[in-house]
Amino acid sequence: MALTYKTYLQLGDLLRLQTPQSKPPEHDEMLFIVIHQVYELWFKLLLHEFEKIKRDLSAGNLFGAIATFQRARTVMKTLVGQLDVLETMTPMSFTSFRDRLQDSSGFQSRQFRELEFALGYRRAEMLRHVDPAGEDYAVLQSRLKERSVVDHFYDFLETRGVAIPAELKGRALAESAPPNESVQEGIYTLYRGSPDVAILFELMTDFDEGMQEWRYRHVKLVERTIGNKKGTGGSLGVQFLKETLFKPIFPDLWAIRHRL
Repeated sequence: MALTYKTYLQLGDLLRLQTPQSKPPEHDEMLFIVIHQVYELWFKLLLHEFEKIKRDLSAGNLFGAIATFQRARTVMKTLVGQLDVLETMTPMSFTSFRDRLQDSSGFQSRQFRELEFALGYRRAEMLRHVDPAGEDYAVLQSRLKERSVVDHFYDFLETRGVAIPAELKGRALAESAPPNESVQEGIYTLYRGSPDVAILFELMTDFDEGMQEWRYRHVKLVERTIGNKKGTGGSLGVQFLKETLFKPIFPDLWAIRHRL
């Protein structure tokens, strides 16, 4: 059988995956399902792109890392923009089918948690909300044992002459790397003396800003939709989401902004 657009993209399977649970179907439930499925596809792509970024950083491949961070940044801007579409759904529209979600919630997105872990924002305590007998638990445990983008960024900095303190390189991988003044000094020196490397730093900062913007927009979307109600899937709703606001992935890049 000849390969076609439909068979290559497996559209028959893909377009059968949108199955509203409300009966009769509530109109906006289709929007809700499509948006979240699209988010999961973007998360899948970001995880794929960051595996390449890790390799590029450790190999000292500056322009490879720049090209892929440009793509990741653009994807993140798209994720933020998609919230505009979701915000066309009113609180009353969401309430009309919210009960059908039962215990399901974006809080349970394994891929988003993978993305956090892969980047370097690590909270092992989040595994308490995952079934230890399930596949998701095993995948997230594996992510916590892998070196993050931040760790590979340290490799890159070393190729440019920055000494990475032993306490950072030797810390437990399940822990987020804390800000470090020695690393910040090395980054500042490269900013001032290596304009090509500064391009990478700016792209990383752009992506980080986009991640924080997405979190903020997500919080406000949930707040305007359900107010202070408890979230589905065992989350604390807005209260839980607010705890992650303004937590940068690359704090050392932000710490020197006032010096540039």
